[in-house]
Amino acid sequence: MVDIAVQLYTLRSLDAPLSEILDRVGASGFDGIEFAYRVGEEPVDRVLAALDRTDLDVASAHVPIEALETEFDETVALYDRLGADTLVVPWLDPEHFADEAAVDAAADRLEALAVDARDAGFRLAYHNHDQEFASVDGAPAIDRLLAQTSDRLGFEVDVGWALAGGADPAALIDEYADRVTHVHAADVDVERGESVALGDGDVALDATVASARSADVEWLVYEHDEPADPIASIERGEAALREALR
Repeated sequence: MVDIAVQLYTLRSLDAPLSEILDRVGASGFDGIEFAYRVGEEPVDRVLAALDRTDLDVASAHVPIEALETEFDETVALYDRLGADTLVVPWLDPEHFADEAAVDAAADRLEALAVDARDAGFRLAYHNHDQEFASVDGAPAIDRLLAQTSDRLGFEVDVGWALAGGADPAALIDEYADRVTHVHAADVDVERGESVALGDGDVALDATVASARSADVEWLVYEHDEPADPIASIERGEAALREALR
């Protein structure tokens, strides 16, 4: 069974405490959330109380690589308390995918963190944008990154960014099925290079969901980078994902 979550980056423009944002997510019908950024602005007890009253699970948490490298113990202690068992590095600058040496260096950093995360009782995954699909030695840089790391490092496929980078999202999930537990369900207008609502862009959502199911993905995580109306966006995203999962 695949559950659906909201990446809280989608709701970053809302002027409300995180606990109130969780209340609004709970009312929208999602099964869970993926943390990003605003964790720490409010006492953990309030966030836990909001998760409890909304019956939302924690699918995962986006955590900058710098926090994991410089404040590992504090970071994992926080997310352990919040109930996250999967931490996701959400971004590495394009320079890390410029050539073989840069990719290999990035892979070494991620592999080291994946080992530490496993030892602390967490899974670590990497989330793509489009820079990971730059050609390095004749192949997408993401292929080298994953080849240079073990299956201790998971792969959170963002299907919108993958398509923007020139990949076939469903085929990407199929190829790395053994490393994919979370998929970002996002859509993109490739020609304009813009994030759009699910169904308004070029991502084949049904094919993506079929591949996610085949890979036994645990979570489909809805995200819209620039929604005009964040609440309307997540309501529409929830409906689109439920329909695709029927």
